[in-house]
Amino acid sequence: MTNYLKIYDEAAVKHLCVRRANELKAWQALALLDTQVNAPQALIDAKQFGIRYVLVGVCEDIGPRANLGNGGSGQAWQAFLKRFLNQTHNQFLNHERVLLLGEVALDDLNQQAADLDNKNDADLAKLRELCADIDTRVEQVLAMIFAAGLEPIVIGGGHNNCLGILRALSKQHGKPVNAINLDPHADFRECEGRHSGNGFRYAYSENHLADYHVMGLHEFKNNQAIMDALTNANFTFDSYQDIQVRRKVDLSSACKHALAQFDNAPLGVEVDLDSISLMPVSAYTNCGFSVSDAEHFVHLAASQTTARYLHLCEGAPSQHPVGLDAGMNDAGQIITALVNAYLQAREES
Repeated sequence: MTNYLKIYDEAAVKHLCVRRANELKAWQALALLDTQVNAPQALIDAKQFGIRYVLVGVCEDIGPRANLGNGGSGQAWQAFLKRFLNQTHNQFLNHERVLLLGEVALDDLNQQAADLDNKNDADLAKLRELCADIDTRVEQVLAMIFAAGLEPIVIGGGHNNCLGILRALSKQHGKPVNAINLDPHADFRECEGRHSGNGFRYAYSENHLADYHVMGLHEFKNNQAIMDALTNANFTFDSYQDIQVRRKVDLSSACKHALAQFDNAPLGVEVDLDSISLMPVSAYTNCGFSVSDAEHFVHLAASQTTARYLHLCEGAPSQHPVGLDAGMNDAGQIITALVNAYLQAREES
């Protein structure tokens, strides 16, 4: 199980960390895993010592490419780390409750995928096979975290990784779970082979997903088959057009209403970063929500006592129109803001 986990020690992040006199940084307050103890037991020990949240990265762009999309989502984790680790540690956020675990081990799969062209049918099929392999690894790593009673914050990669997370959470609780997703896409395409556009459909077909709500679904970015499949599953949505264009409902009210409809099953909090305007992502948009809107969504969802994880995906710094450096800066800042919103809401709840 730990073969699929790349555990970080101080040396793994030292090059990202900066110091400032008379100021404590987040990296100086959060915890790392004891590498002398096997990972499942070390996570249990961390829980007993007061850790509640676990940061874990997924560095891949296989899922988006397998969905006929762009690459680059493998870079989001490093962008986040550089920003998050160096933010100020003060009274507003208890970093001592946070464990920086590491990342899902995917180097071999990324190497196999590096030269595959998603415009070629044979290569596309291989990308989808590799995406299914990622599912297995994500599930096993997340299963360890959930088994220890900890809350994962999963960052990076495509939205394909929701399947591994939902599988692990569902199996841990022995029943299907719920999810709310800020996303212009429902990610409910047919089960045609694994990719970033059908993770929730697979979770539903495998009986891991009990209830699902899409917040900000874009009326012109989901085909009719997707909408019919959502309806047939009795899943719901609030459209981007109803919230932002027709202004029939505001985001806060829509979120509160949707969250009130869920039962007491564990809840996954999902954010596809391509819901945010001007965010460097796999599917760049000028027609989305603001960063503060996304922070508010995370705050409201994380305030639910049933919330069990945060998943932030599809960030792709290299897709920034100005270039990679600007993309790393923007992605790091925005992902950190969303993580902070989740941590503060969970502590307040």
